[in-house]
Amino acid sequence: MSLSRDQIAQRVAQELRDGYYVNLGIGIPTLVASYVPDDIQVMLQSENGLLGMGPYPTKENVDADMINAGKETVTAITGASIFSSAESFAMIRGGHVDLTVLGAFEVDQNGSIASYMIPGKLVKGMGGAMDLVAGAQNIIVTMTHADKRGNSKLLESCSLPLTGVNCINKVVTDLAVMSIKDGAFHLEERAPGVSVQEIIEKTAGKLLIPDQVPEMEL
Repeated sequence: MSLSRDQIAQRVAQELRDGYYVNLGIGIPTLVASYVPDDIQVMLQSENGLLGMGPYPTKENVDADMINAGKETVTAITGASIFSSAESFAMIRGGHVDLTVLGAFEVDQNGSIASYMIPGKLVKGMGGAMDLVAGAQNIIVTMTHADKRGNSKLLESCSLPLTGVNCINKVVTDLAVMSIKDGAFHLEERAPGVSVQEIIEKTAGKLLIPDQVPEMEL
């Protein structure tokens, strides 16, 4: 079976390391805040000006003024800071983010990403995505492996307008975990119950497969 959105976020949370400063993009990435391992401390950044973002609030502790970049209410952990968007982007552009987690429409085998625009559809703008892919030291993309029509979103070359070029390190989809290097997707893990053959069929870019592909542990 393919992973749910929460399970994708749960798997991404395993990539966090103690002391990391992490930016979580809109969509599936924001769910990662609820799965930070108890034995590590990370500072989650939201580009609208919050450092020290916590998980989603319960009904009892909702603060309508405390939101993430996706306009969802969140909490703040002890030691959190709230500051201007200018200071937030100074942090991003200055290379002070260890890991960025983003959603995407497409990713290709060279690590390029298309995440902000589908031609012919109304978009509000790129937001901070271009800054994030240029400034972060490590970038992970979360997405479904294929679109609603079954077309692969992991391509030889992106067909949509690019957000960044040769910048993505790893992709976590509802079917697999893949690193991107040397012009290819490298299959590292598969979702429980998902066959390697299904991943092959739904990957349009160059895919390298080891002799053994373990199932993800969630």
